[in-house]
Amino acid sequence: MTLVDRPLIQYAIDEARAAGIREFIFVTARGKSALEDYFDHAPELESILRRDGKEELLEVLKNTNMDSGAIAYIRQHRAMGLGHAVWCARRLISDEAFAVILPDDVIAAETPCLQQMIEAHAETGGCMVAAMEVAPEKTGQYGVLGVGAENGPILNVTSMVEKPAPKDAPSNLAVIGRYILTPKVLQNLNQIKSGAGGELQLTDAIAAEITNGRPVYGYRFDGRRYDCGSKSGFLQATVAFALSRPDLRDEFMDYLNAVVAMRKAAE
Repeated sequence: MTLVDRPLIQYAIDEARAAGIREFIFVTARGKSALEDYFDHAPELESILRRDGKEELLEVLKNTNMDSGAIAYIRQHRAMGLGHAVWCARRLISDEAFAVILPDDVIAAETPCLQQMIEAHAETGGCMVAAMEVAPEKTGQYGVLGVGAENGPILNVTSMVEKPAPKDAPSNLAVIGRYILTPKVLQNLNQIKSGAGGELQLTDAIAAEITNGRPVYGYRFDGRRYDCGSKSGFLQATVAFALSRPDLRDEFMDYLNAVVAMRKAAE
């Protein structure tokens, strides 16, 4: 899926690179071979762009290239939840702390969200999840945090519940698709049973860290999150990102103003 003129996955990669990450693992499935091709080099196209003097497009293309050995692909043969997808990569992750990005959560921020989290994680250690407030009636769509002490944007997490009914939710602080996790979470995924929706839930594996007395933190990131997994969220992101582009802003704003004016006239 393309947001303005870049695939969602490119936004995720750019955010990770800005945070200092240099090695990437993609958990994919059948029919996703276009993802692998996207990050490969295209010498023929590069040669044509260079010949035609299209340096700006050539620079855009270079941003999609990945160095040999920097990227690996793992297949998830059955859709068994986010926890299972992360578990599929366990042998490549080994004993290192790692970050998880869900590309359909696009976050517009002056300082990229994952960079904010990595800087905070350097002080806290443990596991850390991105958190934001949602309407109480929407808690059933998210993993939800119970929190204790707060230190600025950093929250001490006391409990995590996957997709609770509003009456059962410990708060309205939802987990958003950015995580920094320890290898212990992978061990927990080996031991827990299927949770909400019959899937292996990453939330349950992180909550097990709290049960075992190891620290888990929430991080209230500075930025605006768009749920590009929903039609409405994707449309909102398209408008917001288009208006943030100097080369598109004026013409696009004129169009939006004309649409609003026509709607008001029709009323």
